[in-house]
Amino acid sequence: MSDNEYIMTGVRAVFKSAFDVDPDLVSIETSTSDIPSWDSVGHLSLASNLEQVFDVSLDVDDLMEMESVRDIVRILTAKLSAKSAQ
Repeated sequence: MSDNEYIMTGVRAVFKSAFDVDPDLVSIETSTSDIPSWDSVGHLSLASNLEQVFDVSLDVDDLMEMESVRDIVRILTAKLSAKSAQ
């Protein structure tokens, strides 16, 4: 499994947990406008779940940038790369 596949699998699981959506409907193109429950409260739930699943810390800048799955994957890729380099 590639890094992107690993991240997407985790992200899909988090979307299921945070928003109760079918993980198969979550793609790299999914954005806030595609998921009605992805509002400010849902965003915090999403972030908390992402931190737990991937064992990373997201800062305020990360949260502000997370407007699509593509953004989430980019941020997680950077966080996980930095973590493995330590």
